Formats: sequence, C-alpha cells, structure tokens
Amino acid sequence: MKKREKSIIYRRLVQSYLSSVISISLVLLLAGLTGLLAVNTKSVSEYFRENIKISILFEDSATDNQAEVVLGILQGKEYIKRATFISREEGTREMAEILGSDFLEIFEVNPIPISIDLFLKAQYLESDSLSEIEKEISSMPLVREVVYQESLVNTINNNMERAGLIIIIFIALLLFISFVLINNTIRLNLFSKRFSIHTMKLVGARRAFIRRPLLAKGFVQGLVSGFISALLLSGVVYLIQRDLPDLYKILDLNMILVVIGSVIVLGILLCVISTFFIVNRLVSMSGDDMFF
Repeated sequence: MKKREKSIIYRRLVQSYLSSVISISLVLLLAGLTGLLAVNTKSVSEYFRENIKISILFEDSATDNQAEVVLGILQGKEYIKRATFISREEGTREMAEILGSDFLEIFEVNPIPISIDLFLKAQYLESDSLSEIEKEISSMPLVREVVYQESLVNTINNNMERAGLIIIIFIALLLFISFVLINNTIRLNLFSKRFSIHTMKLVGARRAFIRRPLLAKGFVQGLVSGFISALLLSGVVYLIQRDLPDLYKILDLNMILVVIGSVIVLGILLCVISTFFIVNRLVSMSGDDMFF
C-alpha cells in the first residue's frame, strides 16, 4: 500500500513539474518570437526601403552607350545599392507583358525610353536625401526625368518608425506578463511544499539553508524550460528558412543566435528570481497562514 501511495505521489510530482516546465517554455517561446521580430525590425525595414525602385528616364535622343556612361557614374556613388540598365527593347518587352503585345499599334514611334532602375541604400531613403539625389541625377546629361513613388517612401518611413515604437512597448509588456505568469507557475509549485518549509524552519534551519536546494531546482527548471523554448524557436527559424527563403535572407543570423541564447538565460533568471522571493515569503509565513 505504501509503495502505491509513493507511486501516486511521485507521479503527481512529475506531472506538476512537467506542467510547470511546459508552461514556462511556452511563455519563453512567445518572448523569443517577439525578440526575433524586434532584433530584425531594422533588417526588415532596410529590406523594404532598399527594394523601392527609382526609374531614371532618358531623352529619346539618348543612345545605349550614353546611358551606360551615366550608369557607370551612378554605380560609383556611395548611396547606390544596385543599378540596372534597361534598354529600349527590354523596356518594350516589359510593357508588352503588362499591356499586351499590340500596345505599340496606337503609336507612330516607340514611346518607351532607355532607362535605369536604381535602388538606394536604406539610410538614403529619407525625403531630404532623396530630394538631393533627385536633383543630382536630374542634372546629368540626357536625363529627362527621375521617377519614384514619393508617397510609398513616406508611408514606409512613417510606418517603420511607428512599428519600432509599438514593438518596444509590446516587448516591455510581454516581459512583464512573462514574469507574472512564470512567477505564478512557480508559486503554485512551491506552495505545495509550504509545510516542509515550515517544518524545516521549526527545527532551526536557516533561511539560506532552506532556500539553497529550491533555488537549485529553480535553476534546473529554468534551464530545461529555456532549452525547450530554444529548440522550438530554432524549429520556427527552420520553417521560415524552408518555406519563406526570401524572408529568411533578410534575417540577421547572429541576432537570431543571440535571441535563442537570451531565451535560455531569461528562463534561468526568471525562475531563480521568482523562486528566491517566493521561498522568502513562504519562510516568513506563520503556521496559521499555511492553511490559507
């Protein structure tokens, strides 16, 4: 009978421990996902900015050689990410794919000009920098017009700034919620040991002596939970790499590793800190408080 009771108690303790670890791991996973989003906000912002196309249209009298000379000058500029020469024939083919192969029938001559598709570095996609760059390019020989979607640039710049602020607030809120949830999980787990703690106190055990093994268990619990959440987070990154390769390319691998490592450290810190304060509170409880 005693063996059966011990087996039941042991099984309940294991179930309680596993449920605590799983709960903490899921909270840490959510914190890790938010961390991944936060550390890659800059990369995502740069990706969108550096894929805004600026078209340089040349005069009808311009030749391919003259346009390529301008292209060579532009490629030496510090603000250029990449530049592509578009001949009149290539431009015509692109328009034919959009408007249909017979779109030229309404024109007496081919209206498609020679052009250059320009993509700037992210730090130059600001209104004042763009204006200066536009003036500089417009003054180049045979350049007729510089075309880009100014409203799109302004929208991306404004939204990225707002997104950064929202993410900071969200991370702070999530860390607070994570601490509260993990603290409650550990509190419920330790509350079942209140009578053992009280007994140790009655026989003269010091607070540090009572606290030491429980802090060690909290450390192990945080470490295990952190590793589980890190594995889940690695799985999410793998799925992004497999199913969304374009998105994976813009992620910073070093920062991903930092976030995964931080999740493990965060799990340990939250568990140890929560255990420390909860054990102190339980040790300070009187015998009457044990039943409430």
